[in-house]
Amino acid sequence: MKIVVIGGAGLIGTKLVSLLRRKGHVVVPASPRTGVDAVTGEGLDLALSGADVVVDVANSPSFEDDAVLEFFTRSTRNVLAAKATAGVQHYVALSVVGTDRLKNCGYFRGKLAQEHLIRSSGRSYSILRATQFFEFAGHIVETSTNGGVARLSPALFQPVAADDVAAALADVALAAPINGIVELAGPEQLSLDDFGRRYLAAINDPRKVVADIHARYFGAELDDRSLTPGDHPRLGAIRFEDWLSSLRQ
Repeated sequence: MKIVVIGGAGLIGTKLVSLLRRKGHVVVPASPRTGVDAVTGEGLDLALSGADVVVDVANSPSFEDDAVLEFFTRSTRNVLAAKATAGVQHYVALSVVGTDRLKNCGYFRGKLAQEHLIRSSGRSYSILRATQFFEFAGHIVETSTNGGVARLSPALFQPVAADDVAAALADVALAAPINGIVELAGPEQLSLDDFGRRYLAAINDPRKVVADIHARYFGAELDDRSLTPGDHPRLGAIRFEDWLSSLRQ
């Protein structure tokens, strides 16, 4: 099977490309590094020629509201058009748990627009909504820090390891299109502030974390339903403490 991974040079993309190749598939990592730009459409038709599946894990380089929306709408339209031209049978996209609930957050509005384009395209697709990655911990803390103190919401969420995201995407890509959404979460729920506090302790960072119910997560206040999955999500195998242990080694 030939599988094209849009965003194949990023955190999830590199893991997915490696995993699919180990399974014996022909995998094309498509990114600006390989001459493929989903935003402009450059190189897409050639990359998708003869492909059976396209997996879109590309991420916006900017989290600014307008830039995120433009990135996901332009890139998704271009991938959909190239998919139709090449006759690719299955479009798999990585999205985020909570996308339809956090409409005050520009990033989530961008992902929701992407999902809408895919679902309304009339083409076969599968969308995997994943919770926040463990690997995103540093960015979450950094964007919440002022004067050596990170203010984070005590709301619950259920983060997942990037390795588990790649494994789930591989399974979805190799299966028949579901023309729907499946959710992926980590094996345990944590509060966002505890997540940040444990991460800083693991890397011996002296910054403090303060729980603040009004602390915003990329522009949105959270509650215990904002970032947690619905009933019966697929669960990753890697626990947060095990991932933290790998940082200490």
